Amino acid sequence: MSTLYIVPTPVGNLADMTPRAVEVLQQASLILAEDTRTSAPLLRHFGIDTPCVSHHKYNEHATVAPLIDRIAAGETIALISDAGTPGISDPGFLLSRECRRAGIEVITLPGATAFVPALVSSGLPCDRFTFEGFLPPKKGRRTRLEQIAASDCTSIIYESPLRLVKTLGQLSEVCGPDREASVSREISKVYEETRRDTLAGLQEYFTQNNPRGEIVIIVAPAPQQASRVHVNKYRDPQ
Repeated sequence: MSTLYIVPTPVGNLADMTPRAVEVLQQASLILAEDTRTSAPLLRHFGIDTPCVSHHKYNEHATVAPLIDRIAAGETIALISDAGTPGISDPGFLLSRECRRAGIEVITLPGATAFVPALVSSGLPCDRFTFEGFLPPKKGRRTRLEQIAASDCTSIIYESPLRLVKTLGQLSEVCGPDREASVSREISKVYEETRRDTLAGLQEYFTQNNPRGEIVIIVAPAPQQASRVHVNKYRDPQ
């Protein structure tokens, strides 16, 4: 059957790779990798010798149509990213959408993604949450921060170590310094760490302790009383 498989890969520990993921990659006609150089050690480790080509945000618009033709002709293609689940702040959405439009089956395997362990480890509410990914660097950033401040859901943000302290400072300014939050880094790796504190406390800690690795910030929902005040203040007149 003509199929696109979306295959999660470990965000750190290679032992997180599932047997099914290995099997799919071994049996596929072609593997699409965000960066073939990054994926090469993983594929070698699991004895996967399937042909592998690059598929990333800079070439995906040009390559989607030929890939759709290959899948429609009967090939099985697997998509992986550098780490985690493709489509979650990584390439994957465009190809998945075009497969859907072409009537091609898309099967996504369960597996690693950084924000789930970060959310659960945070100790903050997990029943309702918003995944923000990376915040806009400039245009629209303030608006997004204000939406996070007013949200009644836990917010999940991806960030780089170089921008972490600045982002925590902006969150502290907009959400209030006492808003509960957590920062997880190096998930499933040797130096995995989760810090739980207020936004101000986290900003102070990471100002004094240079962060490394991939970062996930979890921000608590707005306090219930504050949320009601916000809604009442901006309620449209009846």
